[in-house]
Amino acid sequence: MKAVRIHETGGPEVLRYEDIPEPQLRKDHVLVRVRACAMNHLDLWVRKGIPKVPLPHILGSDVAGEVADIGEYVSGFKVGERVLLAPMHFCGHCEKCTAGLQNQCREFTVLGNAVDGGDCELIAAPAANVIPFPDSLDFNQAASFPLVFVTGWHMLVGRAQIKPGQTVLVLGANSGVGIAGIQIAKLFQCTVIATAGDDRKAERARELGADHVIYHYHQKISEEVRRITNKQGVDIVLEHVGPATWDESMRSLKPGGTLVTCGATTGPQVNIDLRFLFSRQLSLLGSYMGTMGELHEVLKHVFSGKLKPVVDHVFPLSETRAAHEYMESSQMFGKIVLNP
Repeated sequence: MKAVRIHETGGPEVLRYEDIPEPQLRKDHVLVRVRACAMNHLDLWVRKGIPKVPLPHILGSDVAGEVADIGEYVSGFKVGERVLLAPMHFCGHCEKCTAGLQNQCREFTVLGNAVDGGDCELIAAPAANVIPFPDSLDFNQAASFPLVFVTGWHMLVGRAQIKPGQTVLVLGANSGVGIAGIQIAKLFQCTVIATAGDDRKAERARELGADHVIYHYHQKISEEVRRITNKQGVDIVLEHVGPATWDESMRSLKPGGTLVTCGATTGPQVNIDLRFLFSRQLSLLGSYMGTMGELHEVLKHVFSGKLKPVVDHVFPLSETRAAHEYMESSQMFGKIVLNP
């Protein structure tokens, strides 16, 4: 089968479109013919060697396709059925997994990170990770929401315990997590302030439900937040950018507010003034992906049409290098999808 692999870390030039053996189907797995695999910033980090993974390696976390074969111990699926994959790997039998806290499993990782992903024609996955999806979604749409929507749901619902009527600041409206965060916050009838880099992205953010948009390249985020909220600040900041926005995110919180973060796109190191943290009684929360229960919970809202995946651009799998270059240009609004 065809796959895109990295044999060394580096720039987009290390991506190789090549022939590799088809995966061996275990008796408790399902073989899926990949029709679409959406990209995430994780693909760029792993390609660059952050974190290090065994090589050669297949990237790709968000997979949608058709059932190609079914293991002997698996029931409930039929060949040709349209399915997506939970974008995660976990052991399934430890204390955390059996408690439904898969993202705290010691073996937990994102598909395409420490384990091979979906930038290929065929992938085998545990039956528990294979989820049918309705005809209302095409393959590109079905591949465009699992990772970012379960991440956004875990951040806002699982960690920050969002409540109706709150005000939420969403960083990076054009990103996958930003797109999910805006819609999830509006699902809870919150006021949403989003940040965007230009008029096109600002307009798309408003179409998704953002009540206010701040241009993060030439407006000071915290000052605009204070103006919009009549100097009150926001209840929740959905942060995934890192040091480039961290100070502004902290200053945007109202007393007793919560900052929840899932990423470090601009770097891992930030400064915290502990006096500001304790005197304003702020909460800083880390968030990593989500659980299978949360994935199924957010799927209900996507399948019903209340939450909508956004596809920006589709590339053939053979043009994965061009797709990586496009993602690094930060011009997209929504997901970049690869089609084998």
